[in-house]
Amino acid sequence: MADNESVECITEHERILQEIESTDTACVGPTLRSVYDDQPNAHKRFMEKLEVRIRNHDREIEKMCNFHHQGFVDAITELLKVRADAEKLMGQVTDTNRRLQDAGREVTAQTEEVIRCRIQQRNMTTTVERLQLCIPVLEMYSKLKEQLESKRYYAALKTMEQLEKVYIPRVSRYRFCQIMAENLPKLREDIKDISMSDLKDFLESIRKHSDKIGETAMKQKQAEYRVQVLNRYETLLLYRNRQSTETFENYYRKQRKKQARLVLQPQSNMGYGYPVNRLFDLLFEIRDQYNETLLKKWALVFREIFELDNYSPIPVETEEEYKSVVSRFPFHDAEIEKQDFPKKLPMSQSVPQIYVQVKEFIYASLKFSESLHRSWTEIDDMLRKSTNLLLTRTLSGCLQHLTKKPHIGLTELVQIIINTTHLEQACKYLEDFITNITNVSPETVHTTRLYGLSTFKDARHAAEGEIYTKLNQKIDEFIQLADYDWGMPESDGQASGYLMDLINFLRSTFQVFTHLPGKVAQTACMSACKHLSTSLMQMVLDSELKQISMGAVQQFNLDVIQCELFASSEPVPGFQGDTLQLAFIDLRQLLDLFMVWDWSTYLADYGQPTSKYLRVNPSTALALLEKMKDTSKKNNIFSQFRKNDRDKQKLIETVVKQLRSLVNGMSQHS
Repeated sequence: MADNESVECITEHERILQEIESTDTACVGPTLRSVYDDQPNAHKRFMEKLEVRIRNHDREIEKMCNFHHQGFVDAITELLKVRADAEKLMGQVTDTNRRLQDAGREVTAQTEEVIRCRIQQRNMTTTVERLQLCIPVLEMYSKLKEQLESKRYYAALKTMEQLEKVYIPRVSRYRFCQIMAENLPKLREDIKDISMSDLKDFLESIRKHSDKIGETAMKQKQAEYRVQVLNRYETLLLYRNRQSTETFENYYRKQRKKQARLVLQPQSNMGYGYPVNRLFDLLFEIRDQYNETLLKKWALVFREIFELDNYSPIPVETEEEYKSVVSRFPFHDAEIEKQDFPKKLPMSQSVPQIYVQVKEFIYASLKFSESLHRSWTEIDDMLRKSTNLLLTRTLSGCLQHLTKKPHIGLTELVQIIINTTHLEQACKYLEDFITNITNVSPETVHTTRLYGLSTFKDARHAAEGEIYTKLNQKIDEFIQLADYDWGMPESDGQASGYLMDLINFLRSTFQVFTHLPGKVAQTACMSACKHLSTSLMQMVLDSELKQISMGAVQQFNLDVIQCELFASSEPVPGFQGDTLQLAFIDLRQLLDLFMVWDWSTYLADYGQPTSKYLRVNPSTALALLEKMKDTSKKNNIFSQFRKNDRDKQKLIETVVKQLRSLVNGMSQHS
């Protein structure tokens, strides 16, 4: 019986020694306490066993030192040999450095001289460029002075207009141009006063000499009339032989009346002295109503185009098909043009159809504007304003309505973003289209610009927001399929099926996202990873979840590892370093804390910026630890009779108290 107890005691001592050698220092206390809690002389026997173990380790250390001693001696000998060469090399390096410094001083001086020359040359070039800009302004101003001196006021006004609109804005920052610009209004007023004075003098001169002017005019008309009368009566003398004089006179008077009516009849574009402003106001109001009718009609056209679109790239099998698309929509891409047929164009079928319909709208709006008898500048402004309404209100509204439809999925939203990008690029061609119709230069001061850029940017941003929303909704659908056994004694050894399906879905989705412009794909990927991390954290901290076993934590850890592997595989190019993996940093630090059971490090380093578990909130750790504490009590009915479990429970209670104090301190501080 005594021998059995001795053997059992020796085995227990071996186990204790192994725990001391392999266990973290935080748990050594409970292990050593078990030495004193056993048999009466267990302490003495344990110390003897410990001395034997120490001597064994000392012998191993001595063998290791003897084995490496000769190598150490050889290394010292080699170092002594190298020292002389190192001193020689140091001298050579010092001498080389001195010679380089001497040579570098001359190079530095010459470089500084070159820099000064380059600065002078650049200043001279800049001065010449500035003078070249200023010379035309001075020449035009000199020309203006000459025109004023020679009293060519109309030409002077045209020169002033060119100075104000073209020449002075180019060099407006110079003082002499500012003074010149300030003098122009005064010169214009002087011309106005001089012209008014000349007009008054002219009218006064007319009043003074009106009698002579009238007399001269009447004499000229009388002479012309006499010639005409002589000719007609000659006709009368010839006509008397055949008919009476009365017939000829009646015919003559009748023809003169017709000639008088033709002379006095007003032109078709005159009026008759009546105000027509109200008529034009009515026509403009009718034009606005006409445009509203057109906008409603084209809203139906746009919606029908969007309904019939398949939201996939346009396939072109032959050169004829490619030319057919390009003739309807201005598409240019050097890479795609180099590809062999068959090939695909990035936009879907709705893009050229929308572009054609916008041009048709411009034609329809032009038909009404042409009949208003306005200048082409005003017609150009009307067309641009009407087209802006079509883009910013009608087409934008249709795009917003389209992105909100339930049947529009992630693939369709990606294609919509690509479509809006190409429509945005085509806006400049629409402006050229209007310019070709009206022949009004787009550089004209009052020319209205098309707002298509902002319209399509807003529509693209709306589609991007829908992408993020729908992507998060799909993630939520997968997470709802999660079926964890939170009381499992140990993990399955592989990630959960629902999570692998989710990751496969994300991989295939982000392959489609690579066609998106800008950083939309990166933003969507980061948003999805953050949403997934937040959802997993909420799952494990759910208040309805009362108990979690260590096996469930291990299984959950396997799933988080798969998420991190997905993030590190660069599903979307463009991320730098481990930026995407940082989305799961909160989960990773929390799980590491529980998997390693590293509470001593967490509590010791809490609040320090270099803490290993900086992202673990005490309240989060406390909530999860409370769930594990309850699990330990329930699943281990006889844990109170086993010393290791009892020590673990005491440790948990101690950590819980410390975490609660941290949480209370945070709440009081806040």
